[in-house]
Amino acid sequence: MDLKKLTEPLAIEDIDFRVQSVNKGGYATILAYKDARVDMNRLDEVCTPLLWKREHSDSNRTCTVSIYNETIGEWVSKQDVGTASMTEKEKGLASDSFKRACFNWGIGRELYDYPLIQIKLNPDEFQVVGGKAKATFKLNLRQWRWMSQFTDGKLTFLACKDANGKVRFSNGLYVKR
Repeated sequence: MDLKKLTEPLAIEDIDFRVQSVNKGGYATILAYKDARVDMNRLDEVCTPLLWKREHSDSNRTCTVSIYNETIGEWVSKQDVGTASMTEKEKGLASDSFKRACFNWGIGRELYDYPLIQIKLNPDEFQVVGGKAKATFKLNLRQWRWMSQFTDGKLTFLACKDANGKVRFSNGLYVKR
């Protein structure tokens, strides 16, 4: 088992993007994140399903992810705590603590190095209601095509095109391979 593979950058298809905030000027700040399934898949791929485990304690606030080290014949563990989500409090807490424990193993750690993603929205993609700006259903990031490139494990290029093929964000220099 090569644990260095845990720290390899995630494929852009494994990353989700969501609107973190919208300002009155029509700029959206976009957040890149991974979900718990990405962590489970990476652990299964690198460690096999039989050589890793997760345990929750403290009402799901704390998660411990352990990997069996065959060389020393022992489980090696890393843990972290999570925060409850707005929608499903307990499930969100368990998921967040698990994802954070997996960051400690290096899974998706490159997300911390992603640039600030700010996008100028089209007039139909946001509205101001009661003095606060928010995205409309016309802003559907799941239909956008995201592209990334890494050099020596570091993000060197990130861009996206909307459903119409228009470039909406680009950061870095793309190197054709």
